[in-house]
Amino acid sequence: MKGGKEIEDFKRKLEAAGVKYCIGAYVDIHGIPKGKVVPIEHLDRMVEGSELYTGYALDGLGQMPNDDEIASVPDLDSMIQLPWQPEVAWMAADNTLHGEPYEINTRVALKKVLKEAEEMGFGFNLGIECELYVLKEEEDGSLSVPDPDDRLVKPCYDIRSFMNRFTWLDKMATTINELGWDLYSFDHEDANGQFEFDFQYSDALTMSDRFIFFRYMAKHYAQEEGLLATFMPKPFADKTGNGAHFNMSLYDKETGKNLFACDPKDDPRGLGLTELGYHFIAGVLKHGRALCAVFSPTVNSYKRLIRQGGMATFSWAPVFNSFGSNNRTNSVRVPMGGGRFESRNADGAVNPYLASALVLAAGLEGIREKLDPGLPQEDNLYELSDEERAARGIEFLPQNLGEAVQAFADDPFVEKALGKELRDEFVKYKSLEWEEYHQTISAWETRRYSHLF
Repeated sequence: MKGGKEIEDFKRKLEAAGVKYCIGAYVDIHGIPKGKVVPIEHLDRMVEGSELYTGYALDGLGQMPNDDEIASVPDLDSMIQLPWQPEVAWMAADNTLHGEPYEINTRVALKKVLKEAEEMGFGFNLGIECELYVLKEEEDGSLSVPDPDDRLVKPCYDIRSFMNRFTWLDKMATTINELGWDLYSFDHEDANGQFEFDFQYSDALTMSDRFIFFRYMAKHYAQEEGLLATFMPKPFADKTGNGAHFNMSLYDKETGKNLFACDPKDDPRGLGLTELGYHFIAGVLKHGRALCAVFSPTVNSYKRLIRQGGMATFSWAPVFNSFGSNNRTNSVRVPMGGGRFESRNADGAVNPYLASALVLAAGLEGIREKLDPGLPQEDNLYELSDEERAARGIEFLPQNLGEAVQAFADDPFVEKALGKELRDEFVKYKSLEWEEYHQTISAWETRRYSHLF
């Protein structure tokens, strides 16, 4: 926490920029931002924990109606002055209870695992590939692609459809760069109405803060145009889903050197990863089925994690707990050039703090235990027979949320990494989500059964 003089200087700087109000935005178990708004004059009190919240009113904060309130303490270093509402300063926040970090908060959980990594001499870099749809919501609640020209069977990288959505795209790109995130690429993605933004990686806490704000910003700018930006993992059965691929590496805390990078000639597997990197990947694979619950945390997520389904081509989505080089049929991929690896089962509904905390803890375990991930899988795994996959020891990722939550609950590593209370909160809310899904009647069921029986 900054001292009194630093906070006063910070306040004066914000006031000079026209800021009138401050938001300290923490997230619930789902990664949805929550918070109160305070006038700039009361920022110092907010930093001291003045803003109290009844945790029972929110999902996954482990409280009952009789519990003391939790506070929200903003991280001043994360401040963003809203470009479309410059009177408001947005800051990521942590929860505290009685002045101490509240460990059921997922941002606090990530900071705890980052500290463990730091004690081993490591920092954790993360890049998230941001995929989303920009759609029209019809009066009946259905979703449609607003651009009538965007109807190619394979629209990936289509320039005309990209330019037809230029106003929204330009707002997003301009803001990303004004925020200093260093956008280096954006494009029309593999489905009609779908786009991707890629900006420079950073430390995992900063990237997680940015991803939360990115989702909020994308929705705001789409709403300005009467549209809906959605990160829903699978909005359409016949189109590609929204991934949020995690690209990860460790760096030396003293020198900043990438500890996963080496010349491919010095790597017996030829992928350009150090042994440390392979140990990390092995830890991720060891706990891959449990990790899937936080990378793909909704009922809808598992309609994305399919080989093809109702699509005209392969889905690109991972369904196997496996690793390889530039082979997108693995859940863990080492892109060309090495130096990092990508977890491909993360989707647009991910809580980045929770997923980052658990995947880092898994990787650190792999390093401590010097685990070996084996040889990379280079074939199209979608086309291998079950017998061929079994012979290679390749297991499926969970195929629905219920299976994923069970894998999460059954792995003792999860409680060790996150603590019992946060682990139990995730299991509780995601089990309820799975049960509620099975208590609803879908349009598919009505169409199939109402006249059949």
